[in-house]
Amino acid sequence: MSLIYSIGQLSKLTGCKVTTIRYYEEIELLPSPSRSMGNQRRYNQEHLARLQFIRHSRALGFSLEEVRQLIHLQHCSSHSPHEAHKIAKVHLQDVEKKIKQLQALQLELTEMVDSCDQGNSYHCNVLDALND
Repeated sequence: MSLIYSIGQLSKLTGCKVTTIRYYEEIELLPSPSRSMGNQRRYNQEHLARLQFIRHSRALGFSLEEVRQLIHLQHCSSHSPHEAHKIAKVHLQDVEKKIKQLQALQLELTEMVDSCDQGNSYHCNVLDALND
């Protein structure tokens, strides 16, 4: 017997908001569920697994388009599984670039804050630094 979930149950099991689940259906990342006699959505194990996959991918910072490509690669036998590796590798390069940018930002902010500690109490060097 297959387990059936309401949208609220699926939301609790995955930590995904109901509105986000509906959005993923709308943009066709999540297949449309069957409906009950009362027209309520009814999800199964495949929906749960797909939503967990999407949530994990998003937590790793993959874009919705990248998630769409990864889902496609899971089910398409005409593509090499190594294409997922390529997507992840490009994503990793983007993450590394963002880390470098954040480290540069951290350095600049640290210098700005430290310079303010050294100034007089009636003038803040942060404001001067932001004008540069």
